[in-house]
Amino acid sequence: MNTQPDPRRWHALVVLCVGVLMIVLDATIVNVALPSIQSDLGFTQSSLAWVVNAYLIAFGGLLLLAGRVGDLVGRRSVFLAGLGVFVLASLACGAAQSQAMLVAARFVQGVGGAFTSAVILGMIVTMFPEPREQAKAIGVYAFVASAGGSIGLLAGGVLTELINWHWIFFVNLPIGIVTAVFAKRLLDRDQGIGFGEGADVGGAVLITGSLMLGVYTIVKPAADYGWGAGRTLALGAVAVALLVAFVAREATARNPLVPLRIFRSRNVSGANLVQALSVAGMFGMFFLGALYLERVLGYAPLEIGLAFLPTTVVMGAISLRLTEPLVTRFGAKATMIAGLVLIAAAQLLFARVPVDGSFVTDILPVTLLLGAGAGMAFPALMTLSMSGATPQDAGLASGLVNTTVQVGGALGLAVLATLSATRSDGLVASGHSNAVALTGGYHLAFLIGFALVVAAIVAAFAVLRSPAAAETPALEAAYDAA
Repeated sequence: MNTQPDPRRWHALVVLCVGVLMIVLDATIVNVALPSIQSDLGFTQSSLAWVVNAYLIAFGGLLLLAGRVGDLVGRRSVFLAGLGVFVLASLACGAAQSQAMLVAARFVQGVGGAFTSAVILGMIVTMFPEPREQAKAIGVYAFVASAGGSIGLLAGGVLTELINWHWIFFVNLPIGIVTAVFAKRLLDRDQGIGFGEGADVGGAVLITGSLMLGVYTIVKPAADYGWGAGRTLALGAVAVALLVAFVAREATARNPLVPLRIFRSRNVSGANLVQALSVAGMFGMFFLGALYLERVLGYAPLEIGLAFLPTTVVMGAISLRLTEPLVTRFGAKATMIAGLVLIAAAQLLFARVPVDGSFVTDILPVTLLLGAGAGMAFPALMTLSMSGATPQDAGLASGLVNTTVQVGGALGLAVLATLSATRSDGLVASGHSNAVALTGGYHLAFLIGFALVVAAIVAAFAVLRSPAAAETPALEAAYDAA
């Protein structure tokens, strides 16, 4: 534990945040460029989805494994290796001249993104063990991770309109190279805890297979055929069976890939549950909100990015300036719940937007509330989710946080998008105009998102520890003894 202030830690934090920003940007920047990619490479509407799905399957499926590998072999090494894979895959994506090359490169890019981002939060909590500094550092990280999505919409619109879609990938090269150079200079080398009695290869295969198959089921058959379709249910059952087999193995393995002791902490387990519910409800706001702006109000890609810019600005102001004092004064739990209440209010406002909505009266209040709520809730939530992790398990806890974000977001988006489309189709069949039908579908999705966020608030009250207990440092000795 550092006893002297070390400015290098804050410089290292900037490097880590640039790394996570690059990963988060890439996840959303592609969405704006999809029409250009489709026309250039000849994708059909159904095959175009694989430009996104190939990345999500690799990224969501490998996060938990990547976080644990960081604990075993050293988080700095895993971060740099993942960064190298991500940059090389970005080069291949930008140079792609065929559908197969782009989809394959996107899968590899997801692998690199998983290994880069999975260990970042674990490195942050070990660099900043003092609670006040840790809250501030996590606030910076949470802002970058949360705001990167809306920044990606803006950056994607600029690059696609001013140059071409290839540059949404090429832009990663200079950013990644500079990040790697400074990471080697500023990040201390950590040895990792080693493999002990050997690597848990069976556990790695089971959890990676379960998560990849689960994400695939969410983004493909569930979205295409519905949640009750035989293919969806069969694949989902296999994914669950693999997960059950993984848990059974970890309970008996001598050197488990994921020690189940990490779930003894109510804050680790509870915060991840709250995060999955809140992210499932919130992610749809960006995706379906962007569709409302485009398909109902007629916004161009660049205008959509600018419309969500207030969310980014407010989120930055809150998470970088106010969240740390609020967590210190009122506790992480109270701060998080207050933020979730604001997000729920934003969902309710979005559920009443009219067909002829105005940006100032209908969109701006939603983006401001969403930014304020996310700026308060997610830094505090990440603090709680890491509060019971030992130094040996910090990478695993970091990977678990990222996994619940990705899987929760994918699951929530699939559910909201499917129900929204079904509602819109029903309204069209009843004789309503296309704009009215689309708006009605979005209203239903935002109401369901509101219900998910309310469920997250209820879970926070029921499961998480009191504010005083939640402020226990992330590397608490009591849990280490357990």
